[in-house]
Amino acid sequence: MKLPQRNDTLLERRGKLLGPAYSLFYKEPLHLVRGEGVWLYDVDGRRYLDMYNNVPHVGHCHPRVVDAIARQSRLLNTHTRYLHELVLDYAERLVATLADGLEVAMFSCTGTEANELALRIARSVTGGTGVIVTDYSYHGNSQAISEISTEYARPDMLPPYVVSVPAPDTYRGPYRDRDAAERYAGHVRTAIETLTSRGIRPAALVLDTIISSEGVVAVPRGYLSRASAYIREAGGLFIADEVQPGLGRTGERFWGFELDDVVPDVVTMGKPMGNGHPLAATVTSSDIVEAFARRAHYFNTFGGNPVSAAAGLAVLDVLQTEQLQQNALDVGRHLLGGLEQLAARHERIGDVRGSGFFLAVELVEDRESRKPATAYAEQVVERLRQEAVLTHTIGRDENILKLRPPMVLTREDADMFLGILDHVL
Repeated sequence: MKLPQRNDTLLERRGKLLGPAYSLFYKEPLHLVRGEGVWLYDVDGRRYLDMYNNVPHVGHCHPRVVDAIARQSRLLNTHTRYLHELVLDYAERLVATLADGLEVAMFSCTGTEANELALRIARSVTGGTGVIVTDYSYHGNSQAISEISTEYARPDMLPPYVVSVPAPDTYRGPYRDRDAAERYAGHVRTAIETLTSRGIRPAALVLDTIISSEGVVAVPRGYLSRASAYIREAGGLFIADEVQPGLGRTGERFWGFELDDVVPDVVTMGKPMGNGHPLAATVTSSDIVEAFARRAHYFNTFGGNPVSAAAGLAVLDVLQTEQLQQNALDVGRHLLGGLEQLAARHERIGDVRGSGFFLAVELVEDRESRKPATAYAEQVVERLRQEAVLTHTIGRDENILKLRPPMVLTREDADMFLGILDHVL
């Protein structure tokens, strides 16, 4: 039997073979070898409570998903230039979860690809090139999508056809009153004017509907509907990036945009769709697809293959049969309530917010100034890792704990986490 290599040996090999552009979590990186449900196991057999990873949406290595992938792999795996019933079954099930008018699914492998296709579609059917995104957003890592992902670029680094607007943050942002939705949406209208002044026609407003990278900012009701109305008036499309909030994660609704009174023109999704198997989709209306198809062609060698479809169908089956959206709602409320109790005892917790299994704990130096406690948040993450709980920080100041566990988290798991977080704080 091959013995596991030491971490220092693996780090040396990784540096040579993968290069320095890759990053690792934690000062002492984890060497993980197995996963099950909400648990991850390292090379020494120690188990960690996963409060961070949304890719294993219905739990790490869910047997129903694993069996579906293995079963279809033994039969056939090819691409969408041949007919295959399973691919159509999955597309049918997927679009049935969405609002009327979102009826055509175009498959890919990653959220990056899904967003890039959405951008191609928007530019093709509108004739515009301009894109509006929120500050410190992330939508993918290809050349085209990295240019609209402001998490890694200052506003002055954006190409002229990209304009960023403030994230609708009602805790630390400039607008915190009852008019916050309209005032934040007004920045979209201003961004449209900026693009027009540059001689650029708007093509799309692209929003992660839970505004996750910026800190799960508790989007004020009415913001999405107002912002989408402004871009449509300008001739552009509203693209809802559901890679993180989708598939029931918020508990209240199956898709993040449903928390507001709006139906996007295009919806993109990825990560959790295949529970770890690469699977993503761009969903839109038949009218928009027909307009796109008159000007362009789409094909993806691996996107929408039968094995991916089998994985996707299994995920939808598990979500339904195990009632995981309801679990996210119930356990998520319990978890949020527990965090609010911790906030009453720990002054460094400035705000807790979110819905279902997508929650944020904002750590501050003091509650009056709301100054971000960046160094403290890093220490909390490292201490949690030492206590066998995995999470990480988000936000421009990296002071917000992101809690995004697999959908099978139980009330007992939540209580365990709350006890450990209380101890660490």
